Amino acid sequence: MRTSIPIIIALCLLTTCGCQKQQAQAGVNPAAMPAMSVSVAKATQESVPTEVHVVGTVEASAIVQVKSQIAGQLESIGFNEGQNVKEGDVLFRIDSRPYEEALHQAEAAVERDKAQVAQAEANLVRDQAQAKFAETDAARQEQLNKENLASKMAADQAKTTLDVNRATARASEATVNTARATLASDLSAVAKAKLDLSYCTIPAPISGRTGNLLVHPGNLVKENDVALVVIHRVEPIFVNFGVPEDHLGAIRRLNAVHPLAVNVTLQDGGNRTATGSLAVIDNTVDAATGTIHLKARFDNRDGMLWPGQFVTVALTLDTLRDATVVPTEAIQAGREGQAVFVVKPDNTVEIRPVTLGPARGGKTVIEKGLAVGETVVTDGQMALFPGAPVHIVEAAAKAGPGPQ
Repeated sequence: MRTSIPIIIALCLLTTCGCQKQQAQAGVNPAAMPAMSVSVAKATQESVPTEVHVVGTVEASAIVQVKSQIAGQLESIGFNEGQNVKEGDVLFRIDSRPYEEALHQAEAAVERDKAQVAQAEANLVRDQAQAKFAETDAARQEQLNKENLASKMAADQAKTTLDVNRATARASEATVNTARATLASDLSAVAKAKLDLSYCTIPAPISGRTGNLLVHPGNLVKENDVALVVIHRVEPIFVNFGVPEDHLGAIRRLNAVHPLAVNVTLQDGGNRTATGSLAVIDNTVDAATGTIHLKARFDNRDGMLWPGQFVTVALTLDTLRDATVVPTEAIQAGREGQAVFVVKPDNTVEIRPVTLGPARGGKTVIEKGLAVGETVVTDGQMALFPGAPVHIVEAAAKAGPGPQ
């Protein structure tokens, strides 16, 4: 329940009502009493957003721990702690000399393998030629033996020579395949050495803001060991918050039409605000708290939002069209609920019970009990009672009862 004046106002209202009864019994005419100076405002018709107000926390849209993918001595850094960096900016350099040497060795092994492959291929060509000649000679000796022009021993010897040459050719072919496999392996070693050499330069994996330097130049780093620095992406940035599960149905329905607007206000007393949109609706309700977890996205180009901050979140669900609104300070706590003092045409007041709607920006929606254009008292209610005459003044000028 919203109350703009403490409960003591209600006691004062009851007291003034009692005074009025006493005055009536004593024959005192309220109209003859001095007019009370009050400030007033008109009930207006406006479109008022329906909002849910909660506390949220700011978090980076991405957090990356920058680590080394190789072991070596950290030579230098290319940024200042807390600096904004762009993706691809060089952050660290690791001593590259061992990896340059490893690359040279791998490249030398490749050249050696290429020579061995060429030698093995030449041997294969030679052995295949010899096998082909032996095949022709064996066929000729077999034919001569059939015609009794050569001995069977000569034919068998030619066939044996053919078998030996064929086996030698197969061995040479296997040697070629082995040499080629070795070459492929050493080519992979060259690629690995080049990759390791590229890892000696560590670029920023994302654009964002760097934190504290965790390892200083001169230290030895290990492969995928401790983080060297942590980068937070703050453009865009997210705000996490939870709302009662009662709003889940409306949130899902409205967000399916268009992303719901989310406004956040910093809790530093400066009333600085930022506007974003609902980005994520969690897939489950927290049974312990009865809330649904939501996440809103903000461009944050001005850097106002900072990871870890607490902010006041206003999630706009819908907009009440043509609502009757009055300044919130006009609302009073009466014996029978919320009420306002309405100024009548004869410059006297009456208490009007009202039904309140949502409040926003110092104004409260009146769902029932007041019409657009009616005048309500916003300051000076302490001394009022039904039928009391009033003198309307500007808020800054009100000093007390009017002249007698």
